[in-house]
Amino acid sequence: MVAIRNATSEDVAAIAALMARRRATYEQHQPVFWRAAADAQARHASFLATLVDNPKAICRVAEREGRFAGFAIGSLVPSPPVYDPGGPTCTLDDYAVADDGDWATVGVDLLRAVTDEARQRGAVQVVVVCGHADEVKRAALRSAGLSIASEWWTAPL
Repeated sequence: MVAIRNATSEDVAAIAALMARRRATYEQHQPVFWRAAADAQARHASFLATLVDNPKAICRVAEREGRFAGFAIGSLVPSPPVYDPGGPTCTLDDYAVADDGDWATVGVDLLRAVTDEARQRGAVQVVVVCGHADEVKRAALRSAGLSIASEWWTAPL
C-alpha cells in the first residue's frame, strides 16, 4: 500500500537524488538542454529545502512499506498577463517516482494529492513539466486527464 504525506526536510536528500537520476536519463535524449552542472544535486537539494519549508508550496512524498517511492512539488503561480485561465496555475516541475513502473499508480496518486490541495487554494489548472522522451510519465499524465498545451524545441548553437 502507498501512503502520501507532506514532505519534510528529511526527504530532501532522497528527492534530490531521484531528480539527479531523472536528469541523467533526460540528458541522454537532450544532452545540451539537460546537461547537469557539476554541483547540480547539491544546488537542487538547497533549493528543494526552501520549498519543503515554504508553506506556500505543496510538497508531497509517497511511501510504500516505509520506503520512499516518489514525490511531487506544486507551486501556485499567476498566469502571464496575456492569459486569463480564471485563477492561479499549479506548476509541477519537480515530480518523479523511484520506479518507472509506478507512474500509473504512485505518480497519479501524487498528482492527485497536489492538485486536490491546489484546487482548495484556488488554482484553476495544473501544468506539469515532462521530458519529451519520458513516455511512461507522459502516459500517466494522459491517463490522469492532462493534455499537451505546449512543447519546447531546442538545438545547440
